[in-house]
Amino acid sequence: MNNQTKDLIQFGLLGIIAITVIYGTFIKTDPIPPRNTSRTAAQQQPQQPQMNDNQNPLQPSPDARNPMNAQQQQPQQPPKPKGPPTDLNWETMAHDFGKIKQETTNEKVFAFTNTGENPLIIQSAQGSCGCTVPEYPREPIPPGESGEIRVEYKPGQQKGRQSKTVTIQANTNPPQTTLTITADVEES
Repeated sequence: MNNQTKDLIQFGLLGIIAITVIYGTFIKTDPIPPRNTSRTAAQQQPQQPQMNDNQNPLQPSPDARNPMNAQQQQPQQPPKPKGPPTDLNWETMAHDFGKIKQETTNEKVFAFTNTGENPLIIQSAQGSCGCTVPEYPREPIPPGESGEIRVEYKPGQQKGRQSKTVTIQANTNPPQTTLTITADVEES
């Protein structure tokens, strides 16, 4: 095989790959429904998707190009808190680690007291990224008792000023509380 033939084969394969990617990305394919002969010709016409005035009919919607966008655009509703509402008093709701190195483990304990009249039920505590991991009490905290949320921050290869949050969902008013940690991450 000479070099010209090899180049033609490579060019052809690249063309096939490009067409496959374009087809899979921009053309939405639906499975063909089973044929029902009892439907009229008007009923057999495919339904056209609804478009807004600003949408180009020749360009697919962002959701058609990437079905994950449709799921990501819908706001996620937090679970409704369990139990009657109570009140919390936090020692502090923010912490600055100052200067820390990459690839280190940094821990902060956020202490609180249930100052309400009902047991505190923490349903979840979630960090804003995988580098911020909270631990929280799973059992109800009786009125007048204290508890803590332990937050572990591992910056990995992050650099510069960092700000991360931990969102706590509980039977408080409001039901979400946000704790904040910050740090200046220096290269190791």
